[in-house]
Amino acid sequence: MTTTYGSTTSTYGTLLGKVALVTGGSRGIGAATALRLAREGADVAVTYVNGKEAAEEVVGAVQALGRRAVALRADAGDADEAEGAVGRTAEVLGGLDVLVNNAGVGVLGPLEGLSLADVDRVLGVNVRGVFLTSRAAAVRMGAGGRIITIGSCMAQHVPGPGGTLYATSKSALIGLTKALARELGPRGITANIVHPGPIDTDMNPADGPYALGQAEMTALGRFGTAEEVAGMVAYLAGAEYVTGTEFAVDGGHAA
Repeated sequence: MTTTYGSTTSTYGTLLGKVALVTGGSRGIGAATALRLAREGADVAVTYVNGKEAAEEVVGAVQALGRRAVALRADAGDADEAEGAVGRTAEVLGGLDVLVNNAGVGVLGPLEGLSLADVDRVLGVNVRGVFLTSRAAAVRMGAGGRIITIGSCMAQHVPGPGGTLYATSKSALIGLTKALARELGPRGITANIVHPGPIDTDMNPADGPYALGQAEMTALGRFGTAEEVAGMVAYLAGAEYVTGTEFAVDGGHAA
């Protein structure tokens, strides 16, 4: 799959003056989201674990749009690094207005074959990491803050066996999002969750060996694009009266 970061001349301006942090922003949905937020006017920090070169490419694309950007190495499964990424973003870019919890891992397979290490890693990154990053962000956000979490279509519909651990981790984020909305609403901070369906990325390409079956599970019969998910995230980053809600960008996977 070829990744295209889009035109450097398109700036919509709805997030001018805002600072965003996109965890796991070196590729796929995270990279597309970082670029979309930059086109809307935001300065953007992205985190990565192993993809330093890819993260720096995203930074360069953001800077080509006239926005500030920084790549930060941070493992969402490490408590200190997860929270530290928020502090470093605020320090380097001068604050934090939008957090996109995108970093995640998946381990698929039969229930009895999942190890304790698998459980700890998936829940550590997908649940604990999101909780800690959101908590650290909430401390720094004022009115107008946005916490947007990337969930999964498997939190709404599990189409077959093998997804128990992953679905568990993503389903937990629904409760976290609703609770954050209630707790942070009085401060003018919103929290929402976006559930992507099968999305064409390097980790799950639309021409991969399992792609046809996934596409057939959707009502539209196709994979989505990372940019389509990023568009929903950008909408929520600017929306004022939307919080505690799930948004499916899944082509009808859950229909």
